[in-house]
Amino acid sequence: MIEPIPVSRDVDHGTAKLMPDVDRKRAWLLTVDGAPQSYVDLDEPAYLEFEYVRRLGHVLDTVADPGRPLDVLHLGGGALTLPRYVAATRPGSRQQVVEMDQGLLDLVMEHLPLPAGADIALHTADARAWLESAPTNSADVLVADVFGGSRVPAHLTSVTYAREADRVLREDGVYLANLADATPFTFLRSQLATFATVFEELVLIAEPAVLRGRRFGNAVLIAAHHPVNTTALTRLTAADAFPARVEHGPALRDFTGGARPVRDEEAVPSPEPPEGAFGIG
Repeated sequence: MIEPIPVSRDVDHGTAKLMPDVDRKRAWLLTVDGAPQSYVDLDEPAYLEFEYVRRLGHVLDTVADPGRPLDVLHLGGGALTLPRYVAATRPGSRQQVVEMDQGLLDLVMEHLPLPAGADIALHTADARAWLESAPTNSADVLVADVFGGSRVPAHLTSVTYAREADRVLREDGVYLANLADATPFTFLRSQLATFATVFEELVLIAEPAVLRGRRFGNAVLIAAHHPVNTTALTRLTAADAFPARVEHGPALRDFTGGARPVRDEEAVPSPEPPEGAFGIG
């Protein structure tokens, strides 16, 4: 048997590496410029290695009856971990993936092909530009996991962007975003204030150490026009290897404080992570 070997390639926005996991037969870690981007197990696409991705998966599990197909728009592709997860857990789902880095998509499709029969369309484009051209009321779920380097791009943080996301979502749709910040949470609070101008219901999922300001880390934002199943999410996230807190209602409004919504002309990227925050090895 030939052992899988690491693959390294210069792509459009850095150097991408695919590294096999010695503990799982056909599992791979994707990094770009040394920062972990995605983890995929080709034999078990419902396996989610990264904690923040698992939290996104918990939300995807609870937005509709188990197994019901969904129309999902993914802004940010990486190694297509979540599209594979949705295809495995909700067969028949129709998915669109928007990824700016064509070279990265080429590398992923060459070495980590999608499952046969998965209805996953790939598009090389800027996330916001593609969103602005997407049909109204065309998605059940919109997942935003877009990072330029290690930062969320500024043009994906404004009220105008949030309104476009709302336009593309159906009335009972759900918006999900992977964000990253640390105390004093200027960026995270501004995002909560921004999406509160468009959506009635907001939920935030993050590890207690992140919310207490002890370290830089990921936070999953959920936005919708209807109540989110926080009871189920609390149960699921509490059972993870690294349990998270599910914040909503008055507690989340208190956390947001006096933060102001972000306009296009004043938008800034998320903060630069401290050295080693998302590194490996």
